[in-house]
Amino acid sequence: MPALPSVAPSAPALYRVALLGNPNTGKTTLFNRLCGVTGKTANFPGTTTRSRVGRCHVGDLAVEVVDLPGIYRLSLDLPESQVCRTALTRSDGRPDLVLVVLDATNLSRNLALLGELQETGLPVVAGLNMVDLAQRRGLSFDLERMAKVLGVPVVPLVARQGRGLPELREVLDRRLGPDAEPDPPSPQRLMPGDFPSYEDWAERVMEACTSGRSAGSAIDAFTERLDRAFTHPLLGTLVFLGVMTGLFWTLFVLASVPMDLIEATFDHLGGWLDGALPPGPVHDLLVQGLVSGIAGTAVFLPQICLLFFFISLLEDTGYLARAAFVMDRLLSRFGLPGHAFVPLLSSHACAIPGILSTRLIPDRRDRLTTILVAPLMSCSARVPVYVFLTGLLFADRPLLGGLAFAGCYVLGAVAALLTAALTRRTLLRGPSRPMMLELPSYKVPSLRNALRASFEQGLSFLRTVGTVILAICVVMWWLSAYPHSDPPAAAVALRQEAAAATTPPVRAEELSRQADLLEQRSAQANSYAGRAGRAIQPLFAPLGYDWQLTVGVLTSFLAREVFVSTLSVLLDDGAEGDPESGGVLERIRAARRDDGRPVFTPATSASLLVFFVLAMQCLSTLVITRQETGSWRWAALQLVYMTSLAYVLALGTYQGLRLLGIS
Repeated sequence: MPALPSVAPSAPALYRVALLGNPNTGKTTLFNRLCGVTGKTANFPGTTTRSRVGRCHVGDLAVEVVDLPGIYRLSLDLPESQVCRTALTRSDGRPDLVLVVLDATNLSRNLALLGELQETGLPVVAGLNMVDLAQRRGLSFDLERMAKVLGVPVVPLVARQGRGLPELREVLDRRLGPDAEPDPPSPQRLMPGDFPSYEDWAERVMEACTSGRSAGSAIDAFTERLDRAFTHPLLGTLVFLGVMTGLFWTLFVLASVPMDLIEATFDHLGGWLDGALPPGPVHDLLVQGLVSGIAGTAVFLPQICLLFFFISLLEDTGYLARAAFVMDRLLSRFGLPGHAFVPLLSSHACAIPGILSTRLIPDRRDRLTTILVAPLMSCSARVPVYVFLTGLLFADRPLLGGLAFAGCYVLGAVAALLTAALTRRTLLRGPSRPMMLELPSYKVPSLRNALRASFEQGLSFLRTVGTVILAICVVMWWLSAYPHSDPPAAAVALRQEAAAATTPPVRAEELSRQADLLEQRSAQANSYAGRAGRAIQPLFAPLGYDWQLTVGVLTSFLAREVFVSTLSVLLDDGAEGDPESGGVLERIRAARRDDGRPVFTPATSASLLVFFVLAMQCLSTLVITRQETGSWRWAALQLVYMTSLAYVLALGTYQGLRLLGIS
């Protein structure tokens, strides 16, 4: 009897669960807990511009979890509501179950969305989140009665701490799969359609299932006092500036130790490779190209991680929502809608997600204006350049360095606001829509979430170092090393003098070092990079840049953070084996121009700092601008305007400092 053909086991069915809820309910935190992944969350409406998708196992079932944008109502004529309506009703991806996340501290408003959802006929489970905060405010819930009144399972949760997740998984296991248990009909159920509005229905549910508020009166009074301070037009602005300045100063100080360790590690690695490898192209590529180039960028990893750690803590406390309220007053005066705060804040991490999140701005003129100015907000890719240049200007004065670092963010924000005002009064005239913003509860920040955010951003930065920056380092090394040229006559003469029998050993060593330096500079000047830099350098000469800085500025258009790596390659003098040569950054600081003057004078460093704050130094951002606006015309306008603005203000900075005698 012939053997039967083997049949591969079929893949288990994949069930889809949609996460739905108001903004600030902890929905994305619950998504991260369920799926074991991290996503950027913030206490502002509209942060989740796209649906996040993750997978988890519930019992024996494979479940796909879709994190939908936070909304107040499904029926609102807003982009995020349209995204949710499409996700819940489309024929090719209709969820098997909707998990509605409710804020226990603001249950009445949250229930209105649940009542609207129930009329769609989709299976629903309610996750009552932040019950710990509600209990501290004196609220108590009859969960059994609530489930009967709503007609759906209700699971109490504290998503930040992972409390209630086992019970939630059990409920999901019962409600999904081929043997899913339907909820038995409840005679106590209140139907939303029996009430004049969803709000009336929600209030009736609250009356039936909750009790107590007196214990929370003191907390509410304290919260109101804090809000009066944090949202005050003058005091709130001063608090915001103080918080940001303190954050960046702390960042500047705390990161110095790990920076020194990373720099020393790469310096020792370069010295070891220098002695272990024989002279040749491989030696030069590894020592002068890869190690030196990557060290110049990887040294800033501590700043990246600490920055996002602190921002995550501020987000988690609920303070940044108050900052958004304060900034909304300011934005409206410059023709920007309140909705623009979220994209502009997101652009401090990266302009690309900031531009993508402008999809939630209803008015097209408002959206285009926000897209045009978003890259002026200082993104994380600029952090290595800011730290490097402020370190040059204020090496022994960390307080001034922290103020200058914060000043870069202020300059970018001011430029964005003034540009928005100019744009709305010329190219894109028209009124702005007001922003509706919820102030979330104050909470103790989660170190777990902050560490996750820090880890993810650091990992993303290292991926860039290991891919884009690594490739650019190799290309820049090749451009700066080839074609080979004959040594200059002055170097030949120095070597002949060093080889003479009458030359003392100490003098011969010094002559050989001078000859090496002359040959290095000559090779760089005659390389492809040197020729390109010299051809374009006259355009940047009024800003105080020599050909080496010009090459660094041009290559940083591919990615801002490669500026330091490019200089590490171009300004490397082959001194890795010299114990007195210092680290990578110290060698860059001590670099000299062809005429012997320092490459980085105070005026030049300040000019570069201003240029990098304002210039469009990111090719990827231009591509996203074209994608979101549908035309290269807006991307070209963005590039020309930002480059011109950066050039003019950098020129004024350099020439102004020279007039003051600071060169």
